[in-house]
Amino acid sequence: MLFKFSNFYLKLKLCVTNKFLLGFISLEVIIICYLGHSSILKRVWNSWVPIPTGVGLTLLAILQWRRLEKERRKKLGTSDVAGDWEVTCYKSLPLRAMSRMCGHLSRVSVPTLLRNPIYGSYARFFSVDTSEMSQPIIDYGCFGDFFARDLKEGVRPLDEDCLVSPADGRVLNFGLVESVQIEQVKGITYSIKTFLGDLNWKIYNENTDINFNELSRPHWNEYKKKLLHNPDNELYQCVIYLAPGDYHRFHSPVDWKVNFRRHFNGELLSVNPAIAKWIPGLFALNERVVYFGTWKHGFFSFTAVGATNVGSIIVYDDKNLKTNTKIKWRERYKHDKPDEENLNFCWRKGEQIGEFRLGSTIVLLLEAPKDFQFNLKIKEHLKVGKSMINNFIEQDNR
Repeated sequence: MLFKFSNFYLKLKLCVTNKFLLGFISLEVIIICYLGHSSILKRVWNSWVPIPTGVGLTLLAILQWRRLEKERRKKLGTSDVAGDWEVTCYKSLPLRAMSRMCGHLSRVSVPTLLRNPIYGSYARFFSVDTSEMSQPIIDYGCFGDFFARDLKEGVRPLDEDCLVSPADGRVLNFGLVESVQIEQVKGITYSIKTFLGDLNWKIYNENTDINFNELSRPHWNEYKKKLLHNPDNELYQCVIYLAPGDYHRFHSPVDWKVNFRRHFNGELLSVNPAIAKWIPGLFALNERVVYFGTWKHGFFSFTAVGATNVGSIIVYDDKNLKTNTKIKWRERYKHDKPDEENLNFCWRKGEQIGEFRLGSTIVLLLEAPKDFQFNLKIKEHLKVGKSMINNFIEQDNR
């Protein structure tokens, strides 16, 4: 007896039911959209691959076990968190090579006649507002250009408050940072020390390097004291996830001076909210570009986090930044240390500073007074330029 599964359905089923394969969905969507021929899609959809009985039964048993395990954890009130072996298996997938291939595919020129059906199908599937685009849909020569499209002038008005949204996206988490472990989503944390790296980039007047990478959790107040400029202030964070249908250029959320950049050649795991709930420390595992600087209240950092299928992270003023590069296995140890560079940028609030070539996540870590309050809700969808704080705070600080 043979179990027969549609080739397309089997891959999609695996992606949905096994969280560590969710990243493949967006790649398949791009490839399918690029094909653009209903006859090809029909043949793919109707193609059948015979699978031996043992393999089929094993697959069904695994899916059933995962369902029962999830129900058991739900009854016990524990989170469905990935174990070390699951994270190791996920990291062993060729996600970097796949993401580079995705980037190459997104740069392939699309014939003019196919642009409207391909881009239009993508726009309908992911609810892209094409009326906001700065140019007609047929003017985008490749999928990457369409994905990283610019907007018409004036469609994202800039609020007057000092902190505004840097991107279109969904709020995953925000609030006061109270320990070395910060929530990436509710109940699941990442380490700020691993995420930012050593504090040796910060030089004090007495020319003493600061490196608290070995501090343990009880020393959070000491770590915060060395990180912040004003001991009377607090540290806050905000995490914004950019979905496939969102505008994927990002802007400066405040007026600030950037003096240092650190690029971590990490993993390229999916940052889909379902994965963020599943893998602790996800943001500290992934490739990311961290910009350090100062704003009106002290310390400020802006981090663009890479993800599966992110062809590249582009920051216009940072010409030396190269992301999602090919790393040979025997040379992988050379990339354990982050690439660092001193900078001297002044970014104005609302200024367009970069783009994701396929979507990801932005993490803000900022110093502010104790009465600072976000005016946000979890899962709220933000637009570039929208105020993120309560109005009365700005009045108090003027």
